[in-house]
Amino acid sequence: MNTSISIIGAGLGGLVLARVLHVHGIAATVYEADSAAEARTQGGQLDIHGNDGQVALAAAWLTEQFRAIIHEGGEATRVLRPNGEALLDEPDDGTGGRPEVLRGDLRRILLDSLPADTVQWGHKLTSVHPLGNGQHEIEFENGTTTVSDLLVGADGAWSRVRSLLSAAVPEYVGTVFIETYLHDVDVRHPATARAVGGGAMFALTPGKGITVHREAGNILHTYVQLNRSADWIDSIDFSDAVSAKATVAAEFDGWAPELTELITGGKTALVPRRIFTLPNDHHWDHTSGVTLLGDAAHLMPPSGDGANLAMFDGAELARAISDHRGNIDAAVSAFEKAMFTRSEAVAIQAHETLDMCLGERSPFGMIDLLTGVTNGV
Repeated sequence: MNTSISIIGAGLGGLVLARVLHVHGIAATVYEADSAAEARTQGGQLDIHGNDGQVALAAAWLTEQFRAIIHEGGEATRVLRPNGEALLDEPDDGTGGRPEVLRGDLRRILLDSLPADTVQWGHKLTSVHPLGNGQHEIEFENGTTTVSDLLVGADGAWSRVRSLLSAAVPEYVGTVFIETYLHDVDVRHPATARAVGGGAMFALTPGKGITVHREAGNILHTYVQLNRSADWIDSIDFSDAVSAKATVAAEFDGWAPELTELITGGKTALVPRRIFTLPNDHHWDHTSGVTLLGDAAHLMPPSGDGANLAMFDGAELARAISDHRGNIDAAVSAFEKAMFTRSEAVAIQAHETLDMCLGERSPFGMIDLLTGVTNGV
């Protein structure tokens, strides 16, 4: 197959696409703005779902490598009241239904599975020019250009490729996740380590909460969740770590000290991450030679689905290309039709999950989600 396939973005979705194409004997090139694989941290822990993420990794022939990076015990779950009382305490039952792995480890096994030079580092997209017949000329900040027969935007929430297909722009949903870490927790923060347990911990109330994952190496990775305006976020100087921690911790005045320690006890700075989304039904008219996957196509609130869906998108697009060899338009059309239906349903669920976390029924809505059993308030 001599079609030139250019993938913009070396995230999980773009890399799965490249890997599954490689499995089917189809070459592709991934262009990534970062200068190298280790140029920046890759985020925290992901639970890989059996119906999409694990399916994608199987299509990539990487199930064995994936199993080797699973965080054993990471599926344990606790839900706490603000005073530290446990409302739910479920150990990891060992069934591995949604095993936890670090995003960086998962990205590494995908990168290692690709032929040398598949990923072109230091290629930040600056412009795209349609040439007709589905071809596009792609220009990069480093001065290089290339021509593609299929251009795939796997370039995340603020995709530059998206504008070729859609006028949609991500909108702030009114919730910010503020990220921070505690290290060497069993020694330095034993009470907090016990409160979190061996996996995930949720301390949630209407409008605010603290969600934590225990990661390998005695690390607690925390997201402080607040329903707040953009102006409130902008009023905090996050470059002043002491002041920022005091301001955020004040939102949790009266909470158990082992929980507020997650905000104030670490040496890392707080990093605000505003939650943006695209419309649940985001779609576009098919355009020859270009498509999107992952957050570029269907950005939604974090609910454990985004990375899984991106990988599944990549695997499904690769399968469609293989099934329709010689007819890229047919492949992309089939992929997009299925993706639009799939992503809209998941996006609706993601908004519902955010409401379960921080809406009026919090934390009992979240407990319902985790257990499948309706709980009284």
